[in-house]
Amino acid sequence: MQPYFVPYAGYFRLFAASDVFVIYDCVQFPRRGWVHRNRFADAPGREQWLTLPLAKAPRDVLIRDLRFQPDAAAVFEERVRRVPVLSATRGHCSDVISVLLSLSGTPVDYLERLLSAVNAHLGFRPEVLRSSTMHIPETLRGQERILEIARRLRAARYVNAPGGRALYDADRFEQAGIELRFLDEYGGPSVSILQRLLTEDVQSLADDIRRSAISTSTTAAGRSVTS
Repeated sequence: MQPYFVPYAGYFRLFAASDVFVIYDCVQFPRRGWVHRNRFADAPGREQWLTLPLAKAPRDVLIRDLRFQPDAAAVFEERVRRVPVLSATRGHCSDVISVLLSLSGTPVDYLERLLSAVNAHLGFRPEVLRSSTMHIPETLRGQERILEIARRLRAARYVNAPGGRALYDADRFEQAGIELRFLDEYGGPSVSILQRLLTEDVQSLADDIRRSAISTSTTAAGRSVTS
């Protein structure tokens, strides 16, 4: 999966359902997507975008090649101040907020650290890799690119979000000896996981995510991969 900026709880079901989570950063950056932004309520209660301060880049820039603008830390700190839930008492989530405010390295470095911090809080500990480190041939695209990643990791099954049903062919995965599985639609809130961590009981939230993730315990032995 592409690395999203503190996404909703449904995204984290992929970590709960997988042995290996592959950050899919070798593809084009979706400027209208969720890689660099998320919505939070402002002081009057209106939803506003909280956006990472990225440096200007070509339209076709890959996620792995994104960079922060020179004054990103100061700009982002000012943006965070406009989000009441992030400025309130942070208590048990102070470690996650600390990572949130530390814009060091590349955006992918940052997003991986932030996703890992949230996962540690929730108790999810899959192995995390980046697709850009696997040097997949540029000629392989779409489904074939995902299959190559799964093959290299010797995956028994590939787990994807419900929206992937329109993208992948179960027969093609079966030919490759890989089981294709999808999460069910998530029925919980669509707000950022960070907002929920700050306002809900963490254990109850983690249990809810686990319950709504698909079970791999009854399928064939082997590693489950998400990318």
